[in-house]
Amino acid sequence: MAHQHDVIVIGAGGSGLTAALYAAKQGVDVAVISKLYPTRSHTGAAQGGIGAALGNVEEDHWEWHMFDTIKGGDYLTDQDAAEIFAKEVIEAVLELEHMGLPFDRLPSGKIAQRRFGGHTKEYGKAAVHRAAHAADRTGHMILQTLYQQCVKHDLTFYNEFHVTDVIVEDGMAKGVVAYELATGELHTFQAKAIVIASGGYGRAWKVTSNAYTLTGDLQAILYRKGLPLEDMEFYQFHPTGLFPLGILLTEGARGEGGILRNALGERFMERYAPTIKDLAPRDMVARAMYLEVREGRGVGPRKDHVLLDLTHLPAETIHKKLPDISEFAWIYQGVDPTKQPVPVMPTAHYAMGGIPTTLNGEVIADDKNTVIAGLYAAGEVACVSLHGANRLGTNSLGDLVVFGRRAGTAAAKFAKSADFHDLSPDVTGDSRERLERIRNSSGKESVAALRGELQQAMQDYASVFRTEELLAKGVTAVAELHERYENIGVQDKGERYNTELMEALELGYLLEVSEATVHSCLNRKESRGAHAREDYPERDDKNWLKHTLVYKKQGKVGFMYKPVVLGKFEPKARTY
Repeated sequence: MAHQHDVIVIGAGGSGLTAALYAAKQGVDVAVISKLYPTRSHTGAAQGGIGAALGNVEEDHWEWHMFDTIKGGDYLTDQDAAEIFAKEVIEAVLELEHMGLPFDRLPSGKIAQRRFGGHTKEYGKAAVHRAAHAADRTGHMILQTLYQQCVKHDLTFYNEFHVTDVIVEDGMAKGVVAYELATGELHTFQAKAIVIASGGYGRAWKVTSNAYTLTGDLQAILYRKGLPLEDMEFYQFHPTGLFPLGILLTEGARGEGGILRNALGERFMERYAPTIKDLAPRDMVARAMYLEVREGRGVGPRKDHVLLDLTHLPAETIHKKLPDISEFAWIYQGVDPTKQPVPVMPTAHYAMGGIPTTLNGEVIADDKNTVIAGLYAAGEVACVSLHGANRLGTNSLGDLVVFGRRAGTAAAKFAKSADFHDLSPDVTGDSRERLERIRNSSGKESVAALRGELQQAMQDYASVFRTEELLAKGVTAVAELHERYENIGVQDKGERYNTELMEALELGYLLEVSEATVHSCLNRKESRGAHAREDYPERDDKNWLKHTLVYKKQGKVGFMYKPVVLGKFEPKARTY
């Protein structure tokens, strides 16, 4: 079937719905394609808050937030992006409030704010209350609020459609091909502008906070076309994943006063970040936890995790402000956080890297910032390089609404002055050939087993600490899995609701983004932010204060670089 819309948005999480909403407000015809029902998107799993310098609890300024974002990103953050973000997120939070988002309140009636990792006042002197929150369900509330607004504006939704191709020809985006899960049909979508907002790829790792759907589909589709991905070596491991499952326990727990302890009962973060302790940036806390375990101070019979201690907090605070994580700890571990510390270890959480974009979300095709006309990206799938080498907690939800709005507005303005492009009669050919090859495959390799091996390889070779030896093994392991993927077998040959076919397709995407990641990790010979090389332990601004662009041509992985946008904050040693 063929469809035509001025603007197509791929993905219905926070950035996709924001982009769609603001595009629609420009008066153009907007449609959203999502492989899930929109409110099941992964934004709904974000817990702790959205950071904005509202100053409701104590003095705060956007300049402080900008500085924290740049320092938190270990000076790989583009400073123009950080400035725009820190200013515009204030307005974005107030706009969400006006849309009806039920933020927690202070006695004065203003939006409540809590402390969060890496957010400080007076350029690093002490932790600051900056995270606006709705209990520990902030992402859920943002998603529901945005979806209600999109329904109000009568947007078209294509739910449970898997995008299989983005048509880019002659340096411009022309349309999209998508597979409808309910029928097995391929649909074509003509569009004047396309916004990619399809999220991350945490499912490449064995222990992750990410939903099963986060498989890097659109990153992989563009990477296969020879387009670059930016800064893929920077992947965040959230410190507090419920051990051993990896389910997220919000940083808001530490913002409310929770403490990380080792087997000796020590508050070990005092050694690593004496000023803000447990509220240091995530990369530093995750490394500290691994070092405590490595040095024999881990908890449990295998000494393989640490504890998040909330027992000194009033039970009412935990039940009122952190209801979800209390429930998760009880359901999955039988631990009541009001009475016992909760077992935690880092969990693969967020991609700082992704599809390179301008400040208005335009997708960039090379190291000269050449823009692909009509193609935009926002949210975790994109890399405007707001987050640099390490994202601060709460900045993901802010990123969604600030850069989602910018991409949606820019796409609509572009669409108003653009025409539809004809699609070739064989536009579905590549997608159809790929799907039929997988559906009719009868090889010996199991998709589930291969995916398990990939996730274990990424966990073993591209985790919190990295070395040349480990990463070289990772490159080899991913290449071997790529070869074996050609010999998979699929049992379900049906047309309708063929989830086995979709899982096989998604494994192909995971292999592509994993390849880009391990090659990028091996290539960057320094430690910066979330990329910690034990064989290159120092940050090297002379050689590596630059963004990596990884691409694939004729089956070979290559690299380009582009400069970091610097500004008023000079790169300095990163201490907390």
